[in-house]
Amino acid sequence: MNTFTGTNKYVASSELMTAVNIAVTLQKPLLVKGEPGTGKTMLAQAVSDALGKKLIIWNVKSTTKAQDGLYVYDVVQRLYDSQFGNEGVDNIAKYIKLGKLGEAFQSDEQVVLLIDEIDKADLEFPNDLLWELDQMEFYIPETKETVRAKQRPVVIITSNAEKELPDAFLRRCVFHYIEFPDQQQMEQIVRVHFGDLDKHLVQQALAAFYWLRELRGIEKKPSTSELVDWLRALVAGGVDPDRITKDIPFAGVLLKKDKDLRALAGARR
Repeated sequence: MNTFTGTNKYVASSELMTAVNIAVTLQKPLLVKGEPGTGKTMLAQAVSDALGKKLIIWNVKSTTKAQDGLYVYDVVQRLYDSQFGNEGVDNIAKYIKLGKLGEAFQSDEQVVLLIDEIDKADLEFPNDLLWELDQMEFYIPETKETVRAKQRPVVIITSNAEKELPDAFLRRCVFHYIEFPDQQQMEQIVRVHFGDLDKHLVQQALAAFYWLRELRGIEKKPSTSELVDWLRALVAGGVDPDRITKDIPFAGVLLKKDKDLRALAGARR
């Protein structure tokens, strides 16, 4: 199997590349944490592209249950079909729809499975997946069928650290915390999005961006995606690069809370 070394669209640290390759070698899920904007979700797409494998995404919400990722039995549709005399009602398998984990298991080719923002679900959600992620199989009682992974997927799990994950779950993962990029790495990331952007503008914008992130009183620090949007705004507005660090034009693109904008206004007095 190819090793992950980042892509031309995803700048990865050597530590992150090592974590990905260890997880793939050990056939364990890679649990990735980090503040918003550090590229956790995009990592799965980058791994998929680099290894030449299909990406399956399971977006976790507060209402998501582990069962949703395995399969859903559409009992309502079956009842409807039985009332109207439709054929095939006795074929329960017809009403079983695989979830994202089930899709990954059923794939003939190895896939990359992203379980995105696992900490959004309730505390039992990770524990309810222990058997499936360990044994790579699950049982469907309605059809008395066991679904086993044809090819063990590469599993990447992201968390924003909104709540602690169970120890039993953590033991089964390779863990990596993505540090927020330093200014040099961020310039590489910016160049991915803006290959021909004026160097002086980039340097002034990065200086202002990192000053803002360290400013006392800022509650929601601007992330990478907000920096990219801000650079687009600076270019579209034709802003003189020498104004950027002094005035922080279009600050509302970077800061999304009244309190943070007030903190910036206070610092510029």
